[in-house]
Amino acid sequence: MIVTKENFPTLTPEEYFIWEEQQLEKHEYINGQIYSMGIYAMTGGSKNHSLLAAKFITLFSNHLEGSSCDTATSDLRVNIVDTNNYTYPDVSITCDERDKTTTQYITYPCLIVEVLSASTEAYDRGGKFRMYQTNPALIDYLLVSSTSIEIDLYHKNDAGEWLIITYKAGDTIALKSINLNFPIEQIYRGLTLEPENREQNKSITP
Repeated sequence: MIVTKENFPTLTPEEYFIWEEQQLEKHEYINGQIYSMGIYAMTGGSKNHSLLAAKFITLFSNHLEGSSCDTATSDLRVNIVDTNNYTYPDVSITCDERDKTTTQYITYPCLIVEVLSASTEAYDRGGKFRMYQTNPALIDYLLVSSTSIEIDLYHKNDAGEWLIITYKAGDTIALKSINLNFPIEQIYRGLTLEPENREQNKSITP
């Protein structure tokens, strides 16, 4: 659930960085406004949400070992290109030299992963993706179900067009951004998949 801080003053990016260092939860910063990431920032996501993110971190880090690419967890902000907006994806990868010079965020990820929940799915598929797709460096955007074996890949082809590919059980996922192919079952192995209670996780988006 992404919820704006009611009656909260508009902050500059610099004020936002200083203020958030003193908070117990993470906040996205969009158009000068602070957005709480709701129950998933305060109490953590579901067990599967955490395990799936960890599996991707391990898979990507092992694949990219020895390369110039960096794999980041949900603790690293992504700056939306040509704006002062900042988000927190579950996993991001940058291979861009320009990101070597920043310490509080990256700007040019080639791959972003969001593990879906009932409270964030609409935002991840809608407003968040509209921000991400303005980034010329981004090639692959993965939306990962935490309740079933299903992953949607938003892939930007050589013509700059965004294609949506849905992977299900038995499929092999192809990530051209980092030259990696892997069976979808590799990510879901060992997880117990159960539907979320959507009534308790209604989404509110900026």
